[in-house]
Amino acid sequence: MARWNWGRVSVLPFTILVHLVGILCVALVLVWMIHFRGGLAWSTSNQILIFNIHPVLMIVCFIFLSSEAIVHFKSAPGSKFYKKTIHSALNAIALTGAIVGVAAVFKFHKELGIANLYSLHAWLGMLTIILFGLQWMSGFLVFLFPRGAKKTRGRVLPWHVFVGLLVYIAAISSAESGIVELVALLQGRNAMGKFSPEARLANCLGLSLLLLGALVVLSSVLSSPSPATKPEDAIAIPSP
Repeated sequence: MARWNWGRVSVLPFTILVHLVGILCVALVLVWMIHFRGGLAWSTSNQILIFNIHPVLMIVCFIFLSSEAIVHFKSAPGSKFYKKTIHSALNAIALTGAIVGVAAVFKFHKELGIANLYSLHAWLGMLTIILFGLQWMSGFLVFLFPRGAKKTRGRVLPWHVFVGLLVYIAAISSAESGIVELVALLQGRNAMGKFSPEARLANCLGLSLLLLGALVVLSSVLSSPSPATKPEDAIAIPSP
């Protein structure tokens, strides 16, 4: 049976699109939270500004930077060690930003007396962050430092790739559910018109995130190793 040769399809155009769509997502969430929602602040009497930190960090760090980390190993120039180091660093920053983003929404809830972790969005988001952290730590130890034996790396790699892709898809899903939850809340309180520019922007952000996720997954498929490629050199999913 003939098999499709992914190696004949260049990953470069899709990598460029990942960068562009990622920047678009960052721009949209910044316009939404700063222009429409009033800005960002960690300590203020207007608790809404504290909440606004959450979607910004989750998309800028957790989504955009982790997307960049995924495509970096395939497309960036430099030695394998350099690529793995940058790959790991981007994921570490993404994880740190996500933790601060969660801390912001917890602070917002505490100051307003709102319960935590009651929605599907919250459950999915927390599970994603925990898995992301475990994925990053295991990848760092096995593939970068102190680095496992070749046999160990070969055994871990399929699980590393599967869990990494699963975590990334979960992150996109969590962001989408967060947008739906926020828009429903604002429209339920008549703070956002159903056909207002803000509502359209939120919808565009959701579609852009979906497109970004599809492009990143496609880039990961296209960067699958050829038979001559060493398994440990083919990592292109979150964690080094």
